[in-house]
Amino acid sequence: MQPQIILLREGTDVTQGKQQLISNINACQVVVDAVRTTLGPRGMDKLIVDQNGKATISNDGATILRILEVVHPAAKTLVDIAKSQDAEVGDGTTSVVLLAGEFLKQMKPFIEEGVHPRIMIKALRLALQIAVDKINSTSVKIDKCDQRKVTKLLEECAETSMSSKLIHQQKEFFSCLVVKAVLMLDDMLPLNMIGIKKVSGGALEDSELIEGVAFKKTFSYAGFEMQPKQYKNCKIALLNIELELKAERHNAEIRVNNVVEYQKIVDAEWQILYNQLEIIHKSGAQVVLSKLPIGDVATQYFADRDMFCAGRVLEEDLKRTMKACGGCILSTVHGIKESDLGKCEMFEEKQIGGERFNLFHEGVNAKTCTFILRGGADQFLEETERSLHDAIMVVRRMLKTNACVAGGGAIEMELSKTLRDHSRVIAGKEQLLIGAIARALEVIPRQLCDNAGFDATNILNKLRQKQHNGMHTYGVDINTEGIGDNMSAYVWEPAVVKINALTAATEAACLILSVDETIQFSKSNNPKYSMGQGMGRPV
Repeated sequence: MQPQIILLREGTDVTQGKQQLISNINACQVVVDAVRTTLGPRGMDKLIVDQNGKATISNDGATILRILEVVHPAAKTLVDIAKSQDAEVGDGTTSVVLLAGEFLKQMKPFIEEGVHPRIMIKALRLALQIAVDKINSTSVKIDKCDQRKVTKLLEECAETSMSSKLIHQQKEFFSCLVVKAVLMLDDMLPLNMIGIKKVSGGALEDSELIEGVAFKKTFSYAGFEMQPKQYKNCKIALLNIELELKAERHNAEIRVNNVVEYQKIVDAEWQILYNQLEIIHKSGAQVVLSKLPIGDVATQYFADRDMFCAGRVLEEDLKRTMKACGGCILSTVHGIKESDLGKCEMFEEKQIGGERFNLFHEGVNAKTCTFILRGGADQFLEETERSLHDAIMVVRRMLKTNACVAGGGAIEMELSKTLRDHSRVIAGKEQLLIGAIARALEVIPRQLCDNAGFDATNILNKLRQKQHNGMHTYGVDINTEGIGDNMSAYVWEPAVVKINALTAATEAACLILSVDETIQFSKSNNPKYSMGQGMGRPV
């Protein structure tokens, strides 16, 4: 009798074969169901409370999946593609999860019938190539010569992105601000040059866009009220220096024999500080910002000389101020040159809600900007910030890629028809698989209808009829509970959003289909092994 060989430690769970693959697909379906109802203009929000009691209200797919902390190894793949979609294009995070889940759902019957996963993977990759080629050939290119037309198109794309968000009623107001903000940036379109600050209170329409930098005043010392609160064409010193008298360190020890020697130490410390303040004053700077604290002595010194100062400025805000106003962040005050100072068209300190803000206005020449968001609950402001982030990313991608497609499920229906037509000209199992992938693409318009409470079967039949007649831009019309020409209705999306979503969803589906065995180790301590008849037989 052949001795039993124990290769893996006790408690290791090994699953393989068809059932294991179906189990992974079922786990992915649970993840999809968690975000399915958030899609589209009539999508619902999720209220998630973490272990610390913090509540988050959101309908952003990537945000929901990140907070959920999915632990199933296969289902984590869907979380990863939602994160990658958010990082790459900012929008379409729910769509990418929905597509990946539907691809797997359509493949499930073929797995049960014994079709090899490699054939399915090949069909998925072929379908992806056909779909991407179709998007590239049908997308509408922007004519960048007409600036007004470009601005209008970008605003429509931003509005489409915000249609499914909590702020959809103010989408026209915010889309103008988002486009204005992105067009201020330089050619690299750096995302970190757009700041978003949240102030509780007021209405959403009280939100404003500062052409320059704005940040909250963190701490005020004595003498602060005596400082001027407004300057025009001022010079700015950006420092990384602590301008206050140091408190004795706990581990410091100074031994003196008499009071005179102690007084010399105190006087020397004061003299060092005054020398620094005098150099800053003589440099011509009228506004002094520092990453480190500026104490009450320095604050009073600057106030007496009609200078403004702010300490404990966040590094991110300091860098954005440097980008907007020029100059550089100094780590010493010695040898300050004219070129080291920034210049600002107008500086003012302003009360916004219950907070004091420092505003650096740079006008039309600004290379950075700041949103100051107003609103009620903190959760509402956080969701508004996430919505604006998605819209900003869409506008940035639109400017870079210069191509858009009809939204509202129109492009998915067109791709579905293209794949269905292609399946009829190929033989073998791929014909059925490509047809199944074509059905999977219809999940987007179907879910848009379901989330709005429409009859999805009726609307999809109408869309198939329009697609058959060559009307490729027709999609779901939420407002009329029917269908409409979404290209004419300015329901536009950047082509790169759809391409990235399809690519990521296909990759995730292929990855899960290619796994034929899962080995999961138990969390118990490692047992001791001895070399017996079997390799690693436990004692």
